[in-house]
Formats: sequence, C-alpha cells, structure tokens
Amino acid sequence: MGWSEGGGGPRMHSRDDFPTSDTGSVRAFIAVRMNSKSVAAIGAAIDELRGTSGDAVRWVKPANLHVTLKFLGPAVDPRRLEPLAEALHDVATATSEFDASARGVGAFPNLAHPAVIWVGIRGIESGTLAALAARIDKAAALCGFEREQKRWNGHLTIGRVRGRRPSATLRDAARAMAEREFGISRIESLTLYRSHLSDEGSRYEPLATFLLQRS
Repeated sequence: MGWSEGGGGPRMHSRDDFPTSDTGSVRAFIAVRMNSKSVAAIGAAIDELRGTSGDAVRWVKPANLHVTLKFLGPAVDPRRLEPLAEALHDVATATSEFDASARGVGAFPNLAHPAVIWVGIRGIESGTLAALAARIDKAAALCGFEREQKRWNGHLTIGRVRGRRPSATLRDAARAMAEREFGISRIESLTLYRSHLSDEGSRYEPLATFLLQRS
C-alpha cells in the first residue's frame, strides 16, 4: 500500500513491506504515542518503581510506551488490514488534533492486588480520547473486527506482574505516585502497529500512520 494526501491533510505512510497473506497471521493494534518529555517522565517513574519490585514485574521499555485505542487480535489475517487502513484514514480525516495528559499511577484490578500497572491518560478536553477510541472501534467493526465489550479506559501500561504478589514496598511506591503529573502531549496522529513477541520482549512495528487534522 502506498498512497498519501497532500496539502497537510491526513496521510498514510507508504510501506513496501506491508504484511501480505504470505506472512501468516499478525498480532495488531491501533495506538497513539505521548511526546518524548512525557515518555522520559514516565520512564523515570518506572526506574523508581523497578527499584522496589525485584523481578516481580516485567517493566515496559520507554521506547515501547503507547496508549492502545484498539487491540485487533493476536492472529489477524493481513488481508483484513488494508481495508482497515482505509477506514482509519477516514477516522483521521474527521478528527482534529488534541491534547492529552498523563497523570497518576494505578493498577488493574487494583493496587492491592495488581496484575497490570499503568499511568492514566485522558484528553484535556473531556472525552476527546475516548471519542477517538469509539470511532476507531466502530470503523474496525465495519471491517469485520469484534466490537469492544467493555468501556474504554484510558491508560498506558508500564508493567505487568509476573504471577506473584509484588512487595508492599512496590505497592506503597505506586500509591505515592497516584497524583503525579507526567506532562501533556499533543496527539497529532494514530498508528496501526504489528506486534512481534519474543523472549526478549515485545517489538512494535508501525505499519501505517495517519495524521489528524490540524486545528
């Protein structure tokens, strides 16, 4: 796939190696990224928490930090991604750039019994990020992907507990960050990613990026 639109409007980066059916199924998702200042601040918090967790948590590398708007599945037929990319272009065309803040550390299901540790993400204008996630979910559904059954919860995963309960020291350190500010980012694009899993960790390959409308 290799088309773009001029004039500063939404565009899709050309990729000569966009997956084909010959590559087999792919793990894929749609996400946005925070700016480098926020990523650095979150990375510093991860370093603080790592010092209290031992090997109980697998921490996300700062380069991999992202806000998932839609997980497409662990085994997606690549032929389904091209029509989805067309739909994502339309979503980007209808969406203006906006600001999002990263604030507070929490956990699913909770900090008393954490499985996933996260930083909260929300649009500065109430509902902007959730509305984008909803539009993406609708567009993906029209391309045959399953609708989300749960309400979208804006967060950025920073760590996953390996299976045993982390120390009270880690839980207390995370609670102390419940109101910490990690900065504001201008959300200017959304990206379709392919995820590569290995024993060394995940690697995220951007397949196509769509610019939002300049406001």
